[in-house]
Amino acid sequence: MRYRFLLLLPLLFINCYEVERNCADFKTGTFEFTFMVDGVEKTGTFVRTPEYNIDYFDNKVDSASIRWINDCEFIQKELHPKSRDEQKAIHFKILSTTEDSYTFEYKLAVKEDYKKQRVEKGTAKKIK
Repeated sequence: MRYRFLLLLPLLFINCYEVERNCADFKTGTFEFTFMVDGVEKTGTFVRTPEYNIDYFDNKVDSASIRWINDCEFIQKELHPKSRDEQKAIHFKILSTTEDSYTFEYKLAVKEDYKKQRVEKGTAKKIK
């Protein structure tokens, strides 16, 4: 009986761990994001205001509207889509935060019945 208790004791402490999420700190600002394209690491910059997200990548500028669901989740939609894929809204969720960065996941806001939902993860660093 005593040994069972000792084996279950670590589980008690593991269940008490909570990921830090100070999402309000990342609702606005200038951020840097590193990602892979065809096996090559690229870096982009974006500026987020309460209503818009402006991406700067490869000397191009893209703008999207943002609608916050709560402090840690928002829906982003391209303002001037150039294709059908760009017309689709994307759901972003902040998973964890540090002092100057956050880890997030994103996926299509509306699941397509005929496709498996693809969820991607990334990390953004606040630079301003």
